[in-house]
Amino acid sequence: MTQQPDWVSPLTLVWCQYLLDSYAYWMGKELVSRNGTPFDQAECLFNSPFVVASHALQDDPVLNYGNRMALDLWEMDWHRFTRTLSRQTAEPVNREERARMLSQAEKQGYISDYRGVRISSTGKRFLIEQATIWTIQKPDGTPLGQGATFSRWRLI
Repeated sequence: MTQQPDWVSPLTLVWCQYLLDSYAYWMGKELVSRNGTPFDQAECLFNSPFVVASHALQDDPVLNYGNRMALDLWEMDWHRFTRTLSRQTAEPVNREERARMLSQAEKQGYISDYRGVRISSTGKRFLIEQATIWTIQKPDGTPLGQGATFSRWRLI
């Protein structure tokens, strides 16, 4: 019997729909092709050639989603990534700036063209550029968390 990938869980499939719906709401365009079933869309999102990551709303948010590119960039498997405090994706010196950016995105619904330094689980530093951060919400507008996507980064 083949083990299902972690991103196939029912809760993750629902989260992916909220993530994709919210991106389309704020940005006025789709993040990935919305053809097929929710599973097909989640698979497309997971295998996209750009980074997608998210966390739910908590006092100290824990990452709850990372596509293959995010897992590779932060050098973690799904299990470790989804147990990592979101703030730990940045070095302590960069966390205040990161918190300001997330707060701004929460107030506005999204921000685009964000730029900041992040750190992988093995200590590799990288600069992300032209990132979009958006509020993930239910169809009724209830906020659930925040998502981020970017396709430009470089090791520093």
